[in-house]
Amino acid sequence: MSARRPSIVVLDDWENGLRDGVDWSAIRRAADVALHNVALRGDALLAALAQADCVVLLRDRTPVGAALLGRLPRLRHIVFTGTRNKTLDAAAAQRAGILVSHTEWGPSKASTCEMTWSLILAATRRLPQLMLTPARNVWRDPGASAFLPGVLHGQRLGLIGLGQIGQRVAAVGRALGMEVLTWSPHMTPERAREHGASSVDLDELLAGSHVVSLHLVPAAGTRRLLDRGRLALMRPDSLLVNTSRAELVDTDALVEALRAGRPGFGAFDVFDSEPLPGGHPLLGLPNVLLTPHYGFLSKQVYAEFARGVQRNIEAWLAGEEVPHTLPSAA
Repeated sequence: MSARRPSIVVLDDWENGLRDGVDWSAIRRAADVALHNVALRGDALLAALAQADCVVLLRDRTPVGAALLGRLPRLRHIVFTGTRNKTLDAAAAQRAGILVSHTEWGPSKASTCEMTWSLILAATRRLPQLMLTPARNVWRDPGASAFLPGVLHGQRLGLIGLGQIGQRVAAVGRALGMEVLTWSPHMTPERAREHGASSVDLDELLAGSHVVSLHLVPAAGTRRLLDRGRLALMRPDSLLVNTSRAELVDTDALVEALRAGRPGFGAFDVFDSEPLPGGHPLLGLPNVLLTPHYGFLSKQVYAEFARGVQRNIEAWLAGEEVPHTLPSAA
C-alpha cells in the first residue's frame, strides 16, 4: 500500500444499510470513506470516483463499464454486493489490474418471493386505494359502485421462469388453491411437475393466466420477451407482475398495453431506469402499482451485504487474501 491514505467510495447506498450496518471504525482509521445515498451519474459520478482506490457497488445500480474504468487510474479494488452484477464489466476491471470481489446474498430469494406476493395481493385487493388514513377516511363512497375484488383460489398463476424464486412463488400459489402454469426457454413437463406446475407454451400461459409473474434472468433470447404481440394475448382481467428484471418487458409496449387494458393491471418493482424518473409514463397510469425495487431487500440481506463489505475491505487494507474474489477472466 502506498503512503497516501486509500480512498474508499460507496455508491448507491439508498437505504443507508451499509452506512449503518458496517462497523467503519477500523476502516476509517486506515482509509478515507465517502458514502453516497443518492444516484450519481455523469460528471457527478466521475468526480466522486476520481480519487477512489476502492469502490463498493450496491447491486447493479450504477453501471461500471470499460470506459468509466479507463478514467479511474487509482482504482485497485471493486466490491459488489451479492454474487452477480450485470452492469459491471468485471473482465475489463481485471484487465486493468483491479481486484474484483463480492459478498454473499442472504435470503434474497425468499425476500423477492414475499415481495412478489405482496404485490399480487395488494393489486388484487387494491389495497393502496382502500387504505384508511387521516387524510382519506372514506369507509364507502356513496356515489360509486363498491369495489368487489375477486379471489385467487381457483385461478391460474402463470410463472415465466421456475428457478429458486419461481419455485417459492409457485408453492404459495398452490397453497392459495391456484393452478400453476409455467414456461421458460428450457422448461420440461417433468421439471414443472416436480414443483406442482404444468408446462405450457408461452402464448397459452399469457392467454390463460389470471396472474402472470416474471422470474427469469435476462439473456439473449428473453430480453423484451413480452413485446406488443405477446402482451396483447393477456386477459383484460389479468395482472402482470415483475419483480425480476425490466429488460424482460418492452416498456413502451407495456404502457400501450396497460392503456388498452390487456393486461388489466400491472404491479412492478423493477424499471429500465432506476430511480424511476419523474414524468415516466407508468406513473400516470391508474391501473398500476409501482414500488421502488425493494424485492431483494430485507434486514437479513443487508446484514449479509454489510458483513461481506466490511470483511473484504478490511482484508484488502491489511494486505490479506480477499474473500470471494472473482477468478481471473484471462
